[in-house]
Amino acid sequence: MAEALVAFERHLRSERGRSEHTIRAYAGDVRSLVAFLEEHCGADGLAAVTLRDLRAWLAALAQSGAARATIARRSAAARSFLGWATRTGRISADPSLRLVAPKRVAHLPEVLKQSEATALLDVAAVASDDHDPLHLRDRAALELLYATGIRVGELTSLDVDDVDRDGRVVRVMGKGGKERTVPFGVPAAEALGAWLSAGRPELLGPESGVALFLGRRGRRADPRQIRAALHALLAYVPQAPDLGPHGLRHSAATHLLEGGADLRLVQELLGHASLATTQIYTHVSVDRLRHSYRQAHPRA
Repeated sequence: MAEALVAFERHLRSERGRSEHTIRAYAGDVRSLVAFLEEHCGADGLAAVTLRDLRAWLAALAQSGAARATIARRSAAARSFLGWATRTGRISADPSLRLVAPKRVAHLPEVLKQSEATALLDVAAVASDDHDPLHLRDRAALELLYATGIRVGELTSLDVDDVDRDGRVVRVMGKGGKERTVPFGVPAAEALGAWLSAGRPELLGPESGVALFLGRRGRRADPRQIRAALHALLAYVPQAPDLGPHGLRHSAATHLLEGGADLRLVQELLGHASLATTQIYTHVSVDRLRHSYRQAHPRA
């Protein structure tokens, strides 16, 4: 079983191109399954696993209070692992083919209003007036996050050469090693220019390399640093929800659609593999439209 887990992780990394975060999550889910089988089912190796065992595992997760999304993800991990084990000859038949997990409950993401996003970036601009390199970095990072809708992990993975300031586009390496090019506007270009000319040189060190965004010690910035900066600046925006960087991504997508952008264009910008993932933002926009209608129409 230990050898199979190592080989499965290698498969996810080299053949499927999964991120390290996904690999860790799937490996943890499979270990959870293995531990349950050993403790409750007396399963000795992969070949002994049955559909009944898998259903008992999901039922135990539900009884322990696990969220539907967690159960769905663990079910997906088990199906992926057992399917791979079948294809590689480790087991003769896949017991997970008829395994059904609960559907995820679709929660509408919390987003900033357009006025709140503008206020946030205005606060970041004012904070950067002191020319502190970290304040210049934070302004550039938040402007780029909102302008492009990229993930914070994609942001902190950017190198200097990934940004074309003249063409105002950024080359992003997304999930599964898929590369895409995303445009950004003049405010983000100006913030990046200030960071590259006056902020980044102040933080450069032997470990900086070609990283676009740096921390105080000159190393590549960590997503937690950008998240902390966002929380701190949002505190100055009255009544704005306390979102993380992914909330800023949700906000950018919602505002694009509210401005009339095509859904497939937004899908391309966000790097979604499926249009169904992008469609959640149409629900957010319709919800806002309905709220505004009820407030404004005399016969609503």
